Amino acid sequence: MAEERPNIVFIVTDQQRFDTIAALGYDHMETPHLDRLVREGVAFTNCHVTAPSCAPSRASLFTGYYPHATGVLKNADPWTHSWVEDLNRSGYHCVNVGKMHTSPFSAPCGFHERYVVENKDRYLEGRWFFDEWDKALASRGLVKQQRELYRKRPDYKERLGAFTWDLPEDLHSDVFVGNTARWWLENYPRTEPLFLQIGFPGPHPPYDPTPGYLERYADKDLPLQEVTQEDLARQPACFQSMRAHNAEVDHDSVVHLLEPAEAQRLDQRRHYLANVTMIDDMVGEIMKCLESQGYLENSVVIFTSDHGDCLTDHGHSQKWTMYEQVTRVPMIVWSPGRFSGGRAVDDLVQLMDIGPAVLELAGVAPDPSMEARSVLPVLEGKEWEGRDYVFAEQARDGNFPDAAFMTMVRDRRWKLVHLLGEQRDAGPDRPAGQLFDLAKDPEERVNYWSDPAHAEKKRDLLDVLLEWRLESGVRTAGMPMRFA
Repeated sequence: MAEERPNIVFIVTDQQRFDTIAALGYDHMETPHLDRLVREGVAFTNCHVTAPSCAPSRASLFTGYYPHATGVLKNADPWTHSWVEDLNRSGYHCVNVGKMHTSPFSAPCGFHERYVVENKDRYLEGRWFFDEWDKALASRGLVKQQRELYRKRPDYKERLGAFTWDLPEDLHSDVFVGNTARWWLENYPRTEPLFLQIGFPGPHPPYDPTPGYLERYADKDLPLQEVTQEDLARQPACFQSMRAHNAEVDHDSVVHLLEPAEAQRLDQRRHYLANVTMIDDMVGEIMKCLESQGYLENSVVIFTSDHGDCLTDHGHSQKWTMYEQVTRVPMIVWSPGRFSGGRAVDDLVQLMDIGPAVLELAGVAPDPSMEARSVLPVLEGKEWEGRDYVFAEQARDGNFPDAAFMTMVRDRRWKLVHLLGEQRDAGPDRPAGQLFDLAKDPEERVNYWSDPAHAEKKRDLLDVLLEWRLESGVRTAGMPMRFA
């Protein structure tokens, strides 16, 4: 049976927005290899994460439970188990190359082998943990580009985290991860069935493409969402304080600017998108390698990301909010011999819903308490309905300091963001939450939280949140202790 089960190659980027793949309608992008996956595969165009930060989102993805059930509510919360353990026990050889963001970083998490590469600019988490990338740089006598060095630049506070990678290109984090995955495939004796997780550190900041890739975006006309004073003025108080915090504290080599010039915003975006194109080229190299080593014919290739990035949209830096730029991510499943390709699925799904599908492809039954809902039926062309609602959660942490807990619920039209500790409006222009009509206002500029005309819709969605948390508590009461 083992040789009949597919190899599964699971590629996860860090902080990649949904609007970064040309074949999904974003013509300013150069992503020919991801475009191929879209043309020949199944693209989920309304996929949402369960958390707007790395570790909580990834823990959900690799367990099938929401953050409040996993206990991984913010970065650095302990996370050491995953459904990869089930693949391992079923006979898969499980290999991780790159980022997983477990805590501790080197936790086995079910993998037979881990070649760990973590954040490009680790600081608060595992500051002195030396990963495979650190060792490779050291072996060449090089010092990694990182925050301490960027801080010495006279323009550091004006860059919005945008720099070029000026060391050898093969030592760029994303090139290094891609090449390490190729090295493993080319040198380890062919082993099937294989589960290969490849975690690219980019396009997470610092936004650091090589100069050649940045040049490809130098003259492009890039879309840029206007930041309006009305939008800023009507954001909850904890969002206002987070903006100020990010302008005072440099997270991941990014010093946020409260009023950046358009040229600064565009420069940051060019660096970010060029980094995506670097990753796209590495995806192409990995696909070639899978084919040359005999894996590709019987493989399922999955591409996605753990969350997105505001890139100064809505006046915010990076993540830690529930705007579409953060919660919505690309997810593509490619296996032409197995699934009919060239399809776009617009139904609502949670990112973690790919997990039980992976298990089922491997002949493993997901645990009944799992909150993720398998997308395998739609991949196989069977009758299937997406979710009525998707949810996301974020606890207070060093980057999101002034609300105890944030929860989002979103249906096809409406999005509500509840902020624990801000139950009461701070005034007519300082609402205690967010409510958006995505049909009329897809850019989420008009907050109806305090609008009496929308009080009934607000109440309805708050009731959905309550019912969801109650149901989750009952469902996960039987959650396997190995995920606790």
